[in-house]
Amino acid sequence: MSRIGNKAILIPDKVKVSVADNVVKVEGPKGKLELTIVPRISVAVDGNNVRFTRAGETRQDRALHGLSRSLVNNMVLGCLNGFKKKLIINGVGFKAAVQGKNLNLSLGFSHPVIYPIPSDIKVTVEENTNVVIEGVDKQRVGAVAADIRRYYPPEPYKGKGVRYSDEIIRRKEGKTAQSK
Repeated sequence: MSRIGNKAILIPDKVKVSVADNVVKVEGPKGKLELTIVPRISVAVDGNNVRFTRAGETRQDRALHGLSRSLVNNMVLGCLNGFKKKLIINGVGFKAAVQGKNLNLSLGFSHPVIYPIPSDIKVTVEENTNVVIEGVDKQRVGAVAADIRRYYPPEPYKGKGVRYSDEIIRRKEGKTAQSK
């Protein structure tokens, strides 16, 4: 029995959800999203609830039941409030700036790193070192944040690099001189 898949999604007043041929469309104040659900999972909108049922009891059906419900729930939350990820850049001379549709990152390399910002994502830079990524789709926001972080992941000795705001970097002790 899928505990997550059996829970109904409550639709807020500002959000509209429609289902046609296992394609779920969600529209809200922040934007529109669309998702095709696997045919083994059926979706029904009754009143202000969205319910999911599965065709069988196989392991894959049970897994897809909860996954489908979670994806549609994230769509509803994204269209209502949006999602946000914050990145912090640590290091001497490390900074970021938005230039048109690109994010210009100075990360200690001999060249600036230019990251093209996707059209459905909004990126802002605060104080040259705090990058805020916002969007309707939770997966896209997380993927963009991971792409930017991948250019210079935080290193454990000095703590330099790009990290998530809620990420904790465990620092290591450096080499020490031995006396003979």
